[in-house]
Amino acid sequence: MKIEQITCQILRSGSVTNKTASCQDSVLVRIKTDNGLEGIGEADSSPEVVKAIIDAPYSHNVACGLRELLIGENPLETERLWQKMYRHTMYFGRTGVTITAMAAIDMALWDLKGKHFGEPIHRLLGGQYHSEFQAYASILFGKDGQETCDIGQRWIENGYTAVKFGWEPMGQSEQLDIELVAGAREGMGDGILLIDAGCVWDARTALQRAHAFSEYNIGWLEEPLFPHDIAGYAWLKDRSPVPIAAGEEECGRESFRPYFEQRALDVYQIDLARNGFTEASYLKQRVAEIGARPCNHCYTSPITVAASLHWLATCKDAFIFEDCVEDEPLRHELTLEKVQAENGVIQVPNRPGLGITLNEDFVAAHIVAESN
Repeated sequence: MKIEQITCQILRSGSVTNKTASCQDSVLVRIKTDNGLEGIGEADSSPEVVKAIIDAPYSHNVACGLRELLIGENPLETERLWQKMYRHTMYFGRTGVTITAMAAIDMALWDLKGKHFGEPIHRLLGGQYHSEFQAYASILFGKDGQETCDIGQRWIENGYTAVKFGWEPMGQSEQLDIELVAGAREGMGDGILLIDAGCVWDARTALQRAHAFSEYNIGWLEEPLFPHDIAGYAWLKDRSPVPIAAGEEECGRESFRPYFEQRALDVYQIDLARNGFTEASYLKQRVAEIGARPCNHCYTSPITVAASLHWLATCKDAFIFEDCVEDEPLRHELTLEKVQAENGVIQVPNRPGLGITLNEDFVAAHIVAESN
């Protein structure tokens, strides 16, 4: 079996609005083999930039487009192909968007592998510890405390027992920050409340907010600092009254390595659409070695939701699953299967590969660019 075709399709659902939500567009990677199998994957990054990295022609041995490297290769050799991509993109890769492009390809290769062997990916990764997860509804803050209260109440009424609020408008003032968290707690009652600050403070301000938010019994404080401030995260984690979570921006083991070395986080949030299965399997082991806890990050389509479920199911210490509830067509209509929590619980797929089927009519209606 050989890779015969790699296609990138950029999908966009209507007009992209000015908000931090990566489920408004996506780059879909499709890998076909000479025996008719197809695997699918996606990257959570700028779709056009990912497409350029995959489509780029050969330049020289350490600056090569990914398609050029993979045509004719055996798709089952996922570890070797990851290393080949990593080696031949050294001049424009290593810890950034190139890794996200590799992640989309890797996801598609594992989907192919599962279909070839007739097994779900979690079995090929070594076996599942979990068949389902408590899911938290992942959503943006409202504009103020009252709107955030209403949002929290809505998702509790929809059966979720945990909700995470994130990003803007947090960080504008101490008063508004506390108002948002207080509103979230009021709307949720006794449910698990998670707060995603969205990289807005310095370490000392973050510690002050952690103490203030602890009065509202939050489950974790996510991304209070900029991702590069690893020493700040380590300092904060050792002093915070609430667990500190982060990791969604990180791409590959070299990006995560300093966090591990400084034991900088309580919860490591790993995005399969930014790391892929091959790298995420290594990261899972490192998280366990330092006694931290793993969680998925996922704010894109059902493709990444399914991938995240397969991976997280193999993490013994996994305890909760991020379930994006943004009301976007790409989140809910890209696959024929519904990959969403019901009554606050989400099931791990058990069909071969990712266990999902593209809605080809939806794909055709939302393509804005495609590889030639």
